[in-house]
Amino acid sequence: QVQLVESGGGLVQAGGSLRLSCAASGRTFSNNAMAWFRQAPGQEREFVAAISASGRTTSYAGSVKGRFTISRDNAWNTVYLQMNSLKPEDTAVYYCAADRRTDYFSTNYSPVAMDYWGKGTLVTVSS
Repeated sequence: QVQLVESGGGLVQAGGSLRLSCAASGRTFSNNAMAWFRQAPGQEREFVAAISASGRTTSYAGSVKGRFTISRDNAWNTVYLQMNSLKPEDTAVYYCAADRRTDYFSTNYSPVAMDYWGKGTLVTVSS
């Protein structure tokens, strides 16, 4: 059974940092792009960042570019999201997702393009 499990969320003050992790099990995703999405209350799920299978290519939503960094460790089947200079508008549930397609990467994934999802981790940024 394939599972993506996010961790690292919590409450942080504006300007602070958090590092999210997404651990995959049940299969390897070393040949698959992975991404982070987020969903704030009452809003649609939105793309945050993506990383190619090799980790050499990344893309970010404009709202987080320069503040967030996505990375991966294929030896540990894990993807990370380092979030710095957090703002109250970053408050959301953050989801890890994986693309079933191998050796494929998009600079702006839609949620419907992703095949595997974690259950999410809540990030709350206080002002």
